[in-house]
Amino acid sequence: MSPTTFLLRVFIVLFIIVMLDIYVFKGIKVLCQDMENKLFRKIVYGIFWGITICLILYLFALILTFKGERGPTKQSAILMSLFVLFTLPKIIFGLFLLGEDIFRLFRATSIFATNLLGPDSHFKGLQYFSERRKFISQIALAVSAIPFLGVLHGITKGKYKYTVHKQTIFFKDLPIEFDGLTMAQISDVHSGSFDNIEEVKKGIQMINDLNADVIVFTGDIVNNVASEFKPWIKHFSKLQAPLGKFSILGNHDYGDYAQFENDQAKVDNLNTLKKYHSDTGFKLLLNERISFERGGSKFNLAGVENWGLPPFPQYGNLNLALSGLEKDAFTVLLSHDPSHWDAQVLQHPQNVSLTLSGHTHGMQFGVEIPGWRWSPVQYRYPNWAGLYQKAEKYLYVNRGFGFIGFPGRVGIWPEITHFTFKRA
Repeated sequence: MSPTTFLLRVFIVLFIIVMLDIYVFKGIKVLCQDMENKLFRKIVYGIFWGITICLILYLFALILTFKGERGPTKQSAILMSLFVLFTLPKIIFGLFLLGEDIFRLFRATSIFATNLLGPDSHFKGLQYFSERRKFISQIALAVSAIPFLGVLHGITKGKYKYTVHKQTIFFKDLPIEFDGLTMAQISDVHSGSFDNIEEVKKGIQMINDLNADVIVFTGDIVNNVASEFKPWIKHFSKLQAPLGKFSILGNHDYGDYAQFENDQAKVDNLNTLKKYHSDTGFKLLLNERISFERGGSKFNLAGVENWGLPPFPQYGNLNLALSGLEKDAFTVLLSHDPSHWDAQVLQHPQNVSLTLSGHTHGMQFGVEIPGWRWSPVQYRYPNWAGLYQKAEKYLYVNRGFGFIGFPGRVGIWPEITHFTFKRA
């Protein structure tokens, strides 16, 4: 992206923010119009505009001090959290004002049209545009407080609110020798975003407490560069599973979003990250597979490098990962991006009974209640969280262990998945 394009986008965002604030401020003025204490009213106005001015100044300070850092900095994470914290409630507040303005416009149009029809209209003398109603702004303020509190909780508590999702899946082709096998899955660690070591250690202990036979990790161990994970090697090394720990790479692991001095530096970064997988005790599956054997039967675990729809890279080679398998051999596939399932896995002649993915994070924002769930990410990824089935093939999309960009989670909590494999 050229500097000119970047600055243009920045100014477009700033223009939208300022226009939103001007619009919302009209509702704030209505709320404060009956205040007898003029000083208090000025304080409210000052706080409202002060927040906006501080966010804009902070943004420009980050732009002016940017030196090509590799990945999001702590300062940019703070800006993102403040931006979401204050802008989302303003959007909700503005929608209420917009609804009222549509009604006011409709009323004004009706009065004008009726007055044109006859001089004796009972609307004669009425003001076309009625004053804004205070109770509408009061309702808007009350409703907009909900996302404010939700985002505040997501930033302070939600991002480490690790939740275990237990999933029992029945397979007709599962060898009887592996009936009851358990597997724990985590995904999207994004270690460069962590800011609380004690909370992360609790999450790691929760994984171990499941006593799973196998632990798998489905990509994005860092945000951009290998060095982000180095401080966490000793902690994730404590994960234990009797049949082993296995991992794959995600789109963030290749360093594609970072700036390197040269091509060799980027290659070295990826090699270092691969070594860190090994140092942590994970077997990194790079378009390959392993097999567990019991009583002459096999449980195949395959892993591909990242494969996603554009603009995401397609390093994965499914044919290579599944080569040498009998057509009906029971196989679990690790593939970071769930779009790979629809694009290639379902149509592949080799049977893949279950695909485990991550990548979406559930957008770290949404609603999940019994019988209904929603997240903006579903408009980009139809398969965005949980279990999906087509014919005899399953896909499970993990909501992610960490976070990136927005340093919080609202309604979509960090996930640890515990599978139990049963023979149908």
